[in-house]
This record gives sequence, C-alpha cells and structure tokens, in this order.
Amino acid sequence: MRLLLASASPRRREILATLGLAFDVHPVDADESERPGEAPRAYLERVVGAKLALGRTMAEARGHDAVLVADTTVVLDGAMLAKPADAADNRRMVRRLAGRSHEVMTRFAVAATSGASHAETVVTRVDVRPLDDDAIAAYVATGEGRDKAGGYAIQGLGMFAVSRIEGSYTSVVGLPAAEVVAALRGLGLLARFPLGPAA
Repeated sequence: MRLLLASASPRRREILATLGLAFDVHPVDADESERPGEAPRAYLERVVGAKLALGRTMAEARGHDAVLVADTTVVLDGAMLAKPADAADNRRMVRRLAGRSHEVMTRFAVAATSGASHAETVVTRVDVRPLDDDAIAAYVATGEGRDKAGGYAIQGLGMFAVSRIEGSYTSVVGLPAAEVVAALRGLGLLARFPLGPAA
C-alpha cells in the first residue's frame, strides 16, 4: 500500500511511523476557519471533507493507493478552542481548562484512490488538574502549546497537567491509531496487522 498523509502535523507522522506504516507526506491547504455558530462536529466534518477531496486528487496524481487526512479540535463547554494567538491567549486558554474536563475531537478520513472511503470522529475526555497561575505561566513560557489546539500538548510537558483521560490517547495527540488501522483494514488496504513476520 502506498499511503499519502495529507497533513503537515509532525504528531501524525510520528504515530504512523510508530505503527510501522510506509507513507509519503504532502499537506493540503483547506480552509480551516470556523464559521459563526458552527458546531464542533459539523466543523470537523466540513474541514476533513474538504481535506479529503484535495488529498484524493493529489494521491491519484502521485500514484498512491490511499490518502489519509485528519483534523483535531479541543472543545470546552460546547465551544472549540483553536491554537492560541499569542502567549496571553495561551495563558487564558490553559486557565480555562485547569481543574475541569474537556473533550478532544479528532476526525479522520481515509480513502482508497479506487473509490472506497471511511470517515470517523473520535472523542476523548480529558481531565486537567487544578493549576495555579505560576504553573500556568511557567508552562506557557515554554512555548510548547502555541501551535496546539487548546494550548497544550499531552505528549509533551503538558502531560503534567492531565490527571485522567477517557478514550484514545493517540487521538488527543492528533490521530486515533486503533481506529485508523481498523479503517485501513476494513477498506482492504492493510491485509495484516501488526506488521512484520508472522509468529
């Protein structure tokens, strides 16, 4: 299988590489701006659908067998928390999350260039422990959360703030590994998993 990952996310690349999947990376440029009154699920369906259309065209042109796209958002009180605009916005964002539960939604879509496709939204609940202003300021000063939805990285220093998750850890990072493998197998793109010699 020649898989095209149509995403610039280094986290998604790392997850696929850890799974042992061979893939090429060619990001697509879809409109990710939020529309007024748009619900998180509707936003993800729209954006991932646009990415899939662009990615499929690119995969066909480059001779790939399949394309994978995804988008992740953090949801608190029904509203999406995008990437922080600056350090002050990052502090406000982490302060809002502190001592509370929120949801991380990742929608992915995989399509064979022959036509069959699968799309799915995976929702994970994340509990953040109470944080004082000094802890928030120290974390924001690292700059780690500046390019992350919700303003933190569960796979990095941000793990210090997470007390519990319910759902897929890799989905919070950016790509739900178990669901992606199941989708690839369901579409007949991955004959056997785990990869490697049979036991």
